[in-house]
Amino acid sequence: MFPVHIFAKIIMSLDTYLKNHTEALVKDVGFEAACALTGRSKATIGRYYSDQVEHGDRFMPIDVVAQLEAASAFPHVTAALADLRGITLSYDSEKRDAQSSGVNQDVVALAQRFAQLMSEYNQAIRDGKITANEAKRMLRETLALQQVLLDMKLNLEEEAT
Repeated sequence: MFPVHIFAKIIMSLDTYLKNHTEALVKDVGFEAACALTGRSKATIGRYYSDQVEHGDRFMPIDVVAQLEAASAFPHVTAALADLRGITLSYDSEKRDAQSSGVNQDVVALAQRFAQLMSEYNQAIRDGKITANEAKRMLRETLALQQVLLDMKLNLEEEAT
């Protein structure tokens, strides 16, 4: 059994992790669009990912997550929940964006995204400390890299069949 202070730290980290992915989802869709799609106010949407103590126990309802993820380029909250359980996501090939042009373009996109992540990391460690904003930028690049890897996986599966 975990000591209480360790359990509290795990819960706080979990809360922060989910709130960061909720923020990424809202920013992916756009703040104004998120409000319009869900019928929620700016204040309510902001509270869902606020790291203020008074909003610490407030999370986005699952129906709102579903509405926003349907309009987003990437299922940020679903991916976070899957990651917490050690689950790998895969997109339904019939619902996929038809823009993907195969493995060769995926490899180029992968190299570009990885280079961007390394650039963000290099900037972040210059002073020996990664700030919250630097971590958020690196998280965004990590999520973009994950998206490229998912697209690449699907293209490889298509070519294998």
